[in-house]
Amino acid sequence: MTQNRDWSRIVIRPDVAIEDALRVINAGALRIAVVVDAEGRLVGTLTDGDVRRSIIAHVPLSESVAKAMNVRPQVAVATAPRDSILRLMREQNFSAVPVVDDGGRLIDVVTLHDPLQQVSNNNPVLLMAGGFGTRLRPLTDDRPKPMLKIGNKPILETTLDSLINAGFRRFFISVHYLADTIKTHFGTGERWGVDISYVEENEPLGTAGALSLLPGTFDQPILMLNGDVVTSVDFRALLDFHVENNPAATMCVREYNVQVPYGVVQATGHRVDAVVEKPIQRFFVNAGIYVLSADVIARVPKGRRIDMPELMTGLIAEKRNVTMFPIHEDWIDVGRMEDFNRAIGQP
Repeated sequence: MTQNRDWSRIVIRPDVAIEDALRVINAGALRIAVVVDAEGRLVGTLTDGDVRRSIIAHVPLSESVAKAMNVRPQVAVATAPRDSILRLMREQNFSAVPVVDDGGRLIDVVTLHDPLQQVSNNNPVLLMAGGFGTRLRPLTDDRPKPMLKIGNKPILETTLDSLINAGFRRFFISVHYLADTIKTHFGTGERWGVDISYVEENEPLGTAGALSLLPGTFDQPILMLNGDVVTSVDFRALLDFHVENNPAATMCVREYNVQVPYGVVQATGHRVDAVVEKPIQRFFVNAGIYVLSADVIARVPKGRRIDMPELMTGLIAEKRNVTMFPIHEDWIDVGRMEDFNRAIGQP
């Protein structure tokens, strides 16, 4: 257990916008921001999980932290023995706990361990990279879509780097179209200090079919994502969420807003009840990133084309628990030319 000597960096006011608070959370590396009033009294905390729950409730990121924060956070008093605080943090799996004085004013933030410490795990990762990328031709005439460069790296390498930084070490890449381009670039993963194996589809098997070609069996959840997704999602937070909730599958989703360009008339029969000017409809869309429990992998039929929506729909029909994990981080599905141009910063 350590005292965070520079805890002032994670202290915010309740009127700060959620999107600004996220920058504080990410910069502080503790996955938490501490919310105090003008007199320095603790009024709440905001974690990454709080933000994702607010997204599910369709709270815009432009709203104030007060709309999303936990107003009854676990705290410690200044007189509490350090060993009791340590025990509490371990039992509740807290990475940080605010410490307050008798007047409720924040005087310290105690952390259980170094939040920057690299944590490795043995969960496998399947990167889907076998598609033809037909909507991006001619860019994909001589290379697979995940090998298109954004900056100075292929999309797939940037994704690999992010996963390695999150502690993942065991990778499978599904390949089909121009497979040798990918295999030559990444090899066995030795250059990155990780293990990379390849799942070769003799014919396209859809977005889920490659799961049936994975060698052996697994006793841990597998992280699976499309190789053409550009994102800064917190993969460790995603895996922690899945383990904590223990569903059959976790699907990452992104909020997608559609504004109706007209005044929408709400009516009962012939009677007009209201006219709502240019309302915004909010939906959650599939972000192409999943965590699957081991038994789900085993149920994928071998050698048959199957897409992830079909697999998810089957689980739901069987009353299996499928949870969603909202993404508030950067995310672009590079499926169309306009998406690729946006990813490389071109209008």
